[in-house]
This record gives sequence, C-alpha cells and structure tokens, in this order.
Amino acid sequence: MEPPFRDVIWALLMVLPAPIRWKALWGATQMGQYLVGVLAAADQASREGVEAISVIEFGVASGEGLRLLEKHAEAVEKATGVRIAVYGFDTGSGLPAPIGDYRDHPDVWQPGEFQMDYSSLAAELTSRTRLVLGNVKTTVPQFVAEGAAPRVGFISFDLDFYSSTRDALKVLSLPGKHTLSRVFLYFDDINNYWSHSYAGERLAIREFNEANESIKIDRWFDVNLWRPFQEQQPRLRQMYIAHDLEAIKKSRVQ
Repeated sequence: MEPPFRDVIWALLMVLPAPIRWKALWGATQMGQYLVGVLAAADQASREGVEAISVIEFGVASGEGLRLLEKHAEAVEKATGVRIAVYGFDTGSGLPAPIGDYRDHPDVWQPGEFQMDYSSLAAELTSRTRLVLGNVKTTVPQFVAEGAAPRVGFISFDLDFYSSTRDALKVLSLPGKHTLSRVFLYFDDINNYWSHSYAGERLAIREFNEANESIKIDRWFDVNLWRPFQEQQPRLRQMYIAHDLEAIKKSRVQ
C-alpha cells in the first residue's frame, strides 16, 4: 500500500483555492474533463494568436454540465487571458424520435428523456453563456452561418444518438474558418458496455473521418501523461482531438 500522500494533496486541492492548472492536472474538480478540454483550447488559441474562443456542450438536459462548463471557462479565462464564450445546444424538450433502425441505440434511449427546465436554467446562467434550442440539424448550420461566435476550441458531445452526433459534428467541417486548428473533444457515450463502432457516437466519429479529408478526429493520446491521479479521471479516456490538417500544413502551430 502506498502512503496516502497523493490522497491528501488531492483532497486539499478539491477544497482549497489552487491554480487552475493544478486542479486540471490532479483532477481536483467536478467534470475534470471539461476543465482539461477548455484549458487545452485556451492554450491552443494562444499558440495560434487567437484572443477569444467558444466552448460548446451538445446535449444540455438539466444543465449541470453547462453550469460547470461556464465555471471552468471563467477560471481558464482568468488564468490565460483568452476570452471564452460558452454555448449549450439542446432541443429543450428531451431526446427527439430516433431514426428507424439500431444506430440511435433504441435499446438504450427513449424519446423525451433528459428534458430541460429552460426558465430555471436560463436564470442561473451568466451573460457568458448562450442556450441554443432546436434540433442540431438546423441549429448547427445556423450557428456557423451567423459567424458571430469566436472560433470553437472545445466541444462536449452528449447527444446520445448517432444521428444527432452526426449532425452536430458538422460544426467542425462546414465551410469557413470558425474553429481552431485543433479542437479538443469529449464524447460521453463511447465507453459503455453497449457501445460499438456501428452505432451511436462511435459510428458518427467513424463516418465523419470517412467523409472529411482535411479534418480528422482521433484520440488525444497523451492526455493522461504524467497525471498523478489517472484513476480519478477515467473520463479523460474519452477525450479526442479534431485536427484541421490543411490549417496545420499552412502554419507552424504545434
């Protein structure tokens, strides 16, 4: 048995004020995968000379994750100087009807699950955050076409369905320079016992890569490197990066 030294440090970092990078490294926060992703996006923006970014949660439901994303965005903005806008996409009325076969996992999800109390949630959010309601098949192209948001740097996908994830992933590939050269991604439903490469988020990722030559999604391979509490951050195994290969080829950004 190892001495409880690391446990003591982890517990202290959870309750005491500490640099945000320490909290991200040790996983000493709720939904640490969001903090890790937002911090990586801000660092990427700094490397690219971008002063402001957007971070997105697809699938808001009760809003617990969006409130934490807003909190992490505020902390990272203070630590890095990169301005961060937060967007939450949701139907507002729970899961839509699935497509008519196995790909949306009708064995797991039911229409109407995860409904939002819009009024209560909107009242709790700050001016940093905007809720975008409607089916992502429509709202994502509108969001990109408006061109009002800073470049996207981090996205959480928690839409459950293959079809919704497929439509949301278009935020990475629609025409126009609206993302960083590398966008950090979290997929909520890829490590369940029922997850496989022929349905759900895994299928959406595979089809995205097959359809796009210049933008590829792959695992974030070193996300757990040197983290002292890897066992406290299992969700980091669900982190990916979307690499804009054309943009990277034209720059020296690492």
